[in-house]
Amino acid sequence: MSNIYLANLISVGLFGMILSTAFCDIHWTRQKALIMAGSAAVIFLFQGIVYFWINPDIVEYLYPVITHFPLTVILCVLSKKCLWPTISVLVAYLCCQTRRWLALLIVAVFSGDATMQDIAELAVTLPILLVILRFAAPSVRSFARYSKSVQFQFGLVPALYYGFDYLTCVYTNLLSKGVLAAVEFMPFVCSVAYIVFVVHASSEGRIRGYLEQTQEILNMQVAQAVREIEALRESQQKTKEYRHDLRHHMQYLSNCIENGQLERAQRYIHEIYSEIEAGRVTAFCENEAANLIFSAFAQRAKEEDIPMQIKTGISQNISVCESDLCVILSNALENALHACQGQKEKGLPGSIEVSAYEDHGKFFLQFINSCDENDITFYRGLPVTNKSGHGIGVRSICAIVERYNGIYSFSVKDGRFILRTSF
Repeated sequence: MSNIYLANLISVGLFGMILSTAFCDIHWTRQKALIMAGSAAVIFLFQGIVYFWINPDIVEYLYPVITHFPLTVILCVLSKKCLWPTISVLVAYLCCQTRRWLALLIVAVFSGDATMQDIAELAVTLPILLVILRFAAPSVRSFARYSKSVQFQFGLVPALYYGFDYLTCVYTNLLSKGVLAAVEFMPFVCSVAYIVFVVHASSEGRIRGYLEQTQEILNMQVAQAVREIEALRESQQKTKEYRHDLRHHMQYLSNCIENGQLERAQRYIHEIYSEIEAGRVTAFCENEAANLIFSAFAQRAKEEDIPMQIKTGISQNISVCESDLCVILSNALENALHACQGQKEKGLPGSIEVSAYEDHGKFFLQFINSCDENDITFYRGLPVTNKSGHGIGVRSICAIVERYNGIYSFSVKDGRFILRTSF
């Protein structure tokens, strides 16, 4: 065999080994790099022994034993994994077909022979290697961090091609004879793999889109809840300041009375009372965040002349984080208030009832409000609407409850909408 063929054999070996190590997710250190280099030298030594001292014609037949298998074992030892190093070697073998096909194209264009085939493969090896290392290797390597099922799906096509290539081209000549099953096998594999990929990608896209939408909704609702809490805390702080300055107010009123300015004193008393009352937070329970939310919506309901009854026993130290609690309460009360406003517009009465308590580490919430049953449509147990900007609150509540492995229910009975949650 010619020196050009030998050089091409070495180049394809280096090409495959470099790609295998680049695809394998290994934290490379100096020691590991030296082990890899020494192992590659030993593999080439075995190839040389077979080529020069046994029979050069059987190198291709023994290549899986003297090259691919030891390379896989070395990568498994260095990465301390088994599945992904094996897939890395199979993917690298699949990439080797790129240089072979490009060389065949060059030979076909220029009507070359076997020598031109070897020269062409040598010529395209380095450019293809650099392109794959630059653009493909990082993406391939990232699959090592996926679950084993995803890794298996990724490596299935390279594994099938590896077996197909050796079975039909190296150990037999089924492909060159034009056996129909052999000719159509890889197109069949590619078509099935493409369909599976489309289905899987579509499913992943839907899940990712839903999660992104849910995350966006939650972020928006949390930001809104935080703003409401800060505003109420500022109002509460202002009330504390008024109480602290009570002696100054008393001094002013005393002066007004002494000077006979009773009407002026009366107006001043009403002003102070109104400001303090506006910022007052009713103590519905021990939880500060819940009190702030309940107080805000109770004030809004009072302004709308909508009766609101709140029975709650939420402690300060509950298993639900403050932001999640605020999102659930704000969304549920906002929806209840909106439904009651709709009732009032139709000349019908509206009311809201809230119950919340804890029992054996579980947190229970119930919201009941007046509603028009004709305005509510359920889909898979959830109230849905076609109105723009509505329906976000329900999805936010469901997402939070599910995150705590809780349960929720929505129902309508006797003109009353009922939301129950337990988590």
